[in-house]
Amino acid sequence: MHILKTTFAIGILCAATAIPTFAQDAAATADPSGSFVDEFGTSFEFSLCGDSGTDLCGVLTNLEGESATEENLAFVGKQVMQAQQTGANEWKGSLTAGGISADATVTQTSANTIEIQGCRAAILCQTLAYSRS
Repeated sequence: MHILKTTFAIGILCAATAIPTFAQDAAATADPSGSFVDEFGTSFEFSLCGDSGTDLCGVLTNLEGESATEENLAFVGKQVMQAQQTGANEWKGSLTAGGISADATVTQTSANTIEIQGCRAAILCQTLAYSRS
């Protein structure tokens, strides 16, 4: 019986010390503000915005690869995305640049990773991962 109580007490102590760590990790993933870059070198500066401060705004800061057309480069330095928070670490809105608009779902999958899924005509979808830079 004494061993059972000791094991139970150790289990509670371990759980109590793990909870603050988990809370800190969850808090870290809750703030998407900062610079994020994809594997091609295209980058965004994300910040919380809107009247409630829970929308997510994205400014295109660099454009690389096939997307770096003269028309698209005109959007570098401009806000091209605003999305409303729909859940924990998730926002839905639109991404507009170069005369093209797409529905966008932004999900912060970790403290240092954001995924953007852009869809046109609800069937042409692409998801890109961006890492904190």
